[in-house]
Amino acid sequence: LSPTHKSEKVSSLGKDWHKFCLKCERCNKTLNPGGHAEHDGTPYCHKPCYAALFGPKGEVSSSASESLKATL
Repeated sequence: LSPTHKSEKVSSLGKDWHKFCLKCERCNKTLNPGGHAEHDGTPYCHKPCYAALFGPKGEVSSSASESLKATL
């Protein structure tokens, strides 16, 4: 994290992030601290990304699954 104003900093997963750098690893959606999933210390949005990548089969609707495939 480069030097930044306190109002631009958020903490999540035991690290400090620029507010707009805390994003889903897969779809790049901006995330809120504490309002996202993580896998091996990497942030993901709960649905569709985390659910599709790491959740039980059938967790994501087919339209969300197709949307995820389009981002790959």
